Amino acid sequence: MAGPMPWVIAIMVALTAIALAAGLALGNAVSSARAEIDGGITVQIIEPRSELRAVQAARAVEALKTMPSLAGLRLVPQEELDALIEPWLGTGIASATGSAIPVPALIDVRLKGPATPARLREVAYRVAHVAPSARIDAQSNWLRPVFEAMVSLQVLSIALVALLALALAAAVLLAARSALGANRDTIEIVHLLGGTDAQVARVFQRSIGYDAAGGGTVGLALALVVILALARRFSSLGAGLVDNGALAWTDWLLLALVPVLATLLAMVTARFTVLHALRRML
Repeated sequence: MAGPMPWVIAIMVALTAIALAAGLALGNAVSSARAEIDGGITVQIIEPRSELRAVQAARAVEALKTMPSLAGLRLVPQEELDALIEPWLGTGIASATGSAIPVPALIDVRLKGPATPARLREVAYRVAHVAPSARIDAQSNWLRPVFEAMVSLQVLSIALVALLALALAAAVLLAARSALGANRDTIEIVHLLGGTDAQVARVFQRSIGYDAAGGGTVGLALALVVILALARRFSSLGAGLVDNGALAWTDWLLLALVPVLATLLAMVTARFTVLHALRRML
């Protein structure tokens, strides 16, 4: 690890691994969330009178049970609804007349397949006769802006990985050219003794390979420390999208390949840089 080159490669590998892990986590979160809510439909019974609201909710549940494409159905308990709105409205809130604020009844519907417009119309048709105050929404529509933003961040992380790879290749190119200039006299003597361009390039390639392997290992270790620390922080949030973004074993395998690929890229770049420079030098 002597000299600046291994540490430059270590920084590049660490940033690449962190960016790659972020992209993989975002991809996992989007895929898992889409698979979970793709067929989800929420039926809201927006009726201010609690007695009539409960009756319409029960009738809507009975009407939806006969749907052939139904995979699951659940009437959300009132206690769960109160817990959902408690952080914003608190508890025990009442109007001026002393009656509690009406909360719509929610029915969580799961379909076999995506919630297409045709299936939404079917649900609306079945519910309209028994629950006139019902409102039907596809759960995927709620999170579409979130998914689009997460996909944009995923594309950004992939672009960052590509830019870091280019930066690594550029750093190796500059280092190889600098080493060639510093050892020009020695290289000329090697050529006079019968050495070939391929043999000289192999020396530089091996040296850069050692630097890249050492720096890549250190960089991956630093990246793993950062990734595990961030994963621990995000896991404490207890949010659904965050939980779905956990890295799989294949993702960890890709992260482990980052220093290997960085070493190969550095060696190939060094070899072609040296061969190209030698053809112009001699």
